[in-house]
Amino acid sequence: MAGGASAAEATAMSRALELAATDGVPRGPNPRVGCVLLDPEGAVVAEGYHRGAGTPHAEVDALTRAGSRAGGGTAVVTLEPCNHTGRTGPCAEALISAGVHRVVFAQSDPTEAAAGGAETLRAAGIEVVGGVLADRAQQLNAVWTFAHREGRPFVTWKFASTIDGRSAAADGTSRWVSSRAARLDTHRLRAQCDTMLVGANTVAVDDPALTVRDEHDVPVGRQPLRAVMGLRDLPATARIFDTGVPGGAVHLRTRDPREALAVLRGRERQHVFLEGGPTLAAAFLTAGLVDEIVVYVAPFLLGSGRSAVADLGITTISEAFRPEVTDVTVLAPTGPGEQPNVRFTLTPSREDH
Repeated sequence: MAGGASAAEATAMSRALELAATDGVPRGPNPRVGCVLLDPEGAVVAEGYHRGAGTPHAEVDALTRAGSRAGGGTAVVTLEPCNHTGRTGPCAEALISAGVHRVVFAQSDPTEAAAGGAETLRAAGIEVVGGVLADRAQQLNAVWTFAHREGRPFVTWKFASTIDGRSAAADGTSRWVSSRAARLDTHRLRAQCDTMLVGANTVAVDDPALTVRDEHDVPVGRQPLRAVMGLRDLPATARIFDTGVPGGAVHLRTRDPREALAVLRGRERQHVFLEGGPTLAAAFLTAGLVDEIVVYVAPFLLGSGRSAVADLGITTISEAFRPEVTDVTVLAPTGPGEQPNVRFTLTPSREDH
């Protein structure tokens, strides 16, 4: 038994988690959810998973495939069945109508609107077991869970620097501090987010596209929202405002990181990829609004030039930000003459927040 679940149900939950993580499923704004239906003997009747906002939820997908075979069986689902009507109807009611006798779920629903499905199921006489492989389910939807729990998007700050901590030379040039391998890796990470965010000065000076691109520098796949933050007026010809690129763009006319994140949350954004300059990075760091740091370090020295982050108000070593290193990866060269880069992934400590 695993958290009140039988061996067959625990196995089914592992399979439901695999279904939820199916390649191509959008990472937002909805959670990734999988469902496996078992008959009274524990045999698999049908499987289903959610394919993104506006499509059937995992439970409904599985119930549709099962038809009348769902009656009397068990639904194993990675997230507590929803209890509200949005783009689709409540899954709790769908399970009740299908005649399911037992429901086993992993993660409780953290949203105010959809929570309560377990209570509805129990009130209808259905046996409910929660918390089975909950840690794996929460990890699968870590950003979605964070956004609903904290009421703001998760923020990843990415930057590239030399080994002496410079993100640009004294004359302002920064192409290319990172290697081609690091830049390709950056696009992989961009594709996992729903929003790119830079400061107005970065747009005015560098005119970035802020798109997800392939090895041929061509935009590919689902594009994030391109957001620029700051009071400075920007030309409509700036590349981030290119209407020919999917994803859209928005100018957040504020200097306040919390206000910017509130606006983005109002647009159902869950994961912000911060690629702004040192001033914007410092603003988010000092506000305690950086949740993950990704830095690419290139093996050369500049000796002077722009640092990756502006003044943080730190005057002594005891006040330093001390994020925890969670991953170190060496990115091998992709061509002749290119040096390896090192990617560090770090998580700010509780004290930094």
